[in-house]
Amino acid sequence: MKMLAAPATVLALWAASAQAAPNDEIAKRLEPVGQVCVQGKECKGMEVANAAGGAGGAKKPADVIAKHCNACHGTGLLNAPKIGDAAAWGERSKKEGGLDGLLAKAISGINAMPPKGTCADCSDDDLKGAIKEMSGL
Repeated sequence: MKMLAAPATVLALWAASAQAAPNDEIAKRLEPVGQVCVQGKECKGMEVANAAGGAGGAKKPADVIAKHCNACHGTGLLNAPKIGDAAAWGERSKKEGGLDGLLAKAISGINAMPPKGTCADCSDDDLKGAIKEMSGL
């Protein structure tokens, strides 16, 4: 009887450890691939991503325009006011309530332009600088 107890104990311990490993592996496979973070809220694990993204420094208006604005505002695509067209920008500015109104529309999106004009990591000041440079306001 004693001879059967030892192998049974070893078998029970092996079965328990064998069961734990697959559960750990399953849990690891079921972990989320990504995480949604809301601007202004703490988001654990995103400190490295923010540092790598260059957050914290203002972007040059010319860089923002070249990367995010030029495709539409350079050609007037879908009635976007063209870069340097003071009359079109002046009319849009008057309609929207000046530079601050244009900024508000740039942040939320207007007509075919998505919010922040595809520059999700641009600050309000970055966008305002780009609008000033494109419009001459």
